[in-house]
Amino acid sequence: MTGLIIGGSGFLGTELIRQASATGHRTAATYTTKPGDTHQAAWYHLDLRDAELLDAVMAEVSPRLVINASSGKADWAVTAEGPVRLAMAAAKYGSRLVHVSSDAVFSGARVHYDESCPPDPVTPYGAAKAAAETGILAVSPEAVVARTSLIIGGGRSAHEHAVHELAAGVREGVLFTDDIRCPVHVADLAAALLELASSDASGIHHLAGPDALSRHELGILIARRDGLDASRLPEGLRATSGLPGALDVRLDSQATQRELSTTLRGARQFCMATRVTARPADL
Repeated sequence: MTGLIIGGSGFLGTELIRQASATGHRTAATYTTKPGDTHQAAWYHLDLRDAELLDAVMAEVSPRLVINASSGKADWAVTAEGPVRLAMAAAKYGSRLVHVSSDAVFSGARVHYDESCPPDPVTPYGAAKAAAETGILAVSPEAVVARTSLIIGGGRSAHEHAVHELAAGVREGVLFTDDIRCPVHVADLAAALLELASSDASGIHHLAGPDALSRHELGILIARRDGLDASRLPEGLRATSGLPGALDVRLDSQATQRELSTTLRGARQFCMATRVTARPADL
């Protein structure tokens, strides 16, 4: 099987390439600014806003599976319209599509969200992600839309890097005590995405860890794992920061977890792992 990882140079994309290649499948990947540093994939430049370029990449790779792990942040043309364009291309070339979405599609008003909950975003990024979900499933009902939460692992995530810098006193800012998410390990997430891709699953699925933690609580776990002084991590409240976004969003992944052999570990479990040295996330 040939797989195409959209956004392969990113944090999640890198892990998807590693795991997909380890199974012996031919893997291709795309990048926007520069290719990743792995030789396990054939690299293609791609801008999801460019329909002709997308069609050319799809025609050359001819993938049986496409996983969209790209992030265009709040850019509507990339984050909302791009994935729908990708779904149309996947349908044209007979490719199975798995799209990675986000808990940002929720406002936090009800705190606990399972797959049956309708999106109610409160940020431009969340609105773009929600629009992409709707468009993808309208074009390709057999596609998988997998919502996830804060992605951690291997010291390479943005949050782990921030914890190291804050503990060292070389970064300004705080870790919010009222910003609650359900962190997931990048290796677990990648494995679950590939497992869903190889199944007959379709529609919305939640892939997040079972532990609901504030960013500060998660920072403490990371600091202790990596031998840092957790007392040096500054605290703050998102509610008084002026930053937009939901406060408490807890993805309920139980329904999807029952379908998977991959275990989505909680942060309290995966942060008990061997100490790592954090590096900047590949964004």
